[in-house]
Amino acid sequence: MTTNTYIHGIGMTKFGTHVDRTLKELLLDASRQALEDAGRPKVDAVFVGNFLAGSMSNQEILGAIVANDLGLGFVPTAKVEGACASGGIALRQAVLAVMSGEHDTVLVAGVEKMKHAKTAEVTQAINAAMDTDSSEKSAGLTFPGFFGVLANRYFHETGASKKHLAMVALKNRENAMNNSLAQFTKETSLDEIMNARMITDPLGLFDCSPMTDGAAALVISRKPSGIHIKASSLVSGPTQMQDAADLLSIPAIGESGRHAYEKAGLGPEDIDVVEIHDCFSMTEMIAIEELGFFPRLEGWKAVEKGLTKASGEKPVNTSGGLLSRGHPIGATGLAQIYQLVRQLRGDAANQVEGARIALAQNLGGTGSYSAVHILERV
Repeated sequence: MTTNTYIHGIGMTKFGTHVDRTLKELLLDASRQALEDAGRPKVDAVFVGNFLAGSMSNQEILGAIVANDLGLGFVPTAKVEGACASGGIALRQAVLAVMSGEHDTVLVAGVEKMKHAKTAEVTQAINAAMDTDSSEKSAGLTFPGFFGVLANRYFHETGASKKHLAMVALKNRENAMNNSLAQFTKETSLDEIMNARMITDPLGLFDCSPMTDGAAALVISRKPSGIHIKASSLVSGPTQMQDAADLLSIPAIGESGRHAYEKAGLGPEDIDVVEIHDCFSMTEMIAIEELGFFPRLEGWKAVEKGLTKASGEKPVNTSGGLLSRGHPIGATGLAQIYQLVRQLRGDAANQVEGARIALAQNLGGTGSYSAVHILERV
């Protein structure tokens, strides 16, 4: 069934490097923006999506900090963790809280601060999103390694090449250039992307999402507004590569999409604009297939034809995506919603004309979680 939940306010900091701002400051900034945008309503509960605050910033109790510092009173709060899907899962928990009748209006926020740490430290912390008691961990598998294996297999089974991944990265950079809140807004070229420093074959620097500081927030309510959350879904999937029935399928994405379409009474053909979890260029390629926008093993053809550009028939990641908008892990799922609300309000970067139905897909781990939300302009 569709939800009785509506979005009333949105807020987001610029994504990138915030040397002089703490994790708490970023979180409160985005939250204040969302509350202001919603007309400063009385908030009944707070959910915060976050992955690394404990390990990277030595800071937990984020929900209570938001409620206390923003003067929201003695309301229930919680921090939600689901690796890179933490923001999307926090939103789902908020939606369920409203649907249950327990709360009328909920503040949902997401935050991460990563740029102050060394790359090796961040990599080690992020690897907590894998099964660390497994042979894959002992073998040294990392996230770039996992998606690099998928890319090479995809090349083997299709006519795709490294150039098609570069086309995904270039599209998202071109979109980010028009987004004042994006981390990377500098012009690049297919040639620069193709020849960039290799991270793990065949993924180069531009094929991998960056470390990012930033926060995003929403206010949702049972009271009607112009943006209806038509469906919310969440599923879990395999936590190890060796458990995958098919390397070129991330079943959590497909299943979360199927559940969301069913609840909304819609299909892939009804979606006007999409924000997808492109932690790697290869992930976007698989996701556009899993969500039914293009046939299996033919996403590369859609990319080649420009069908996923902001001007194409299925605009994907008009914000710049994780690759260029940035990926402050706990905030990413909510930054996707921020962009889609702007699209449905008609004032987004890379505005899609007449956008009415939007979909956000937020992935955690190598496919351990996938959250999908479908929004409708009403």
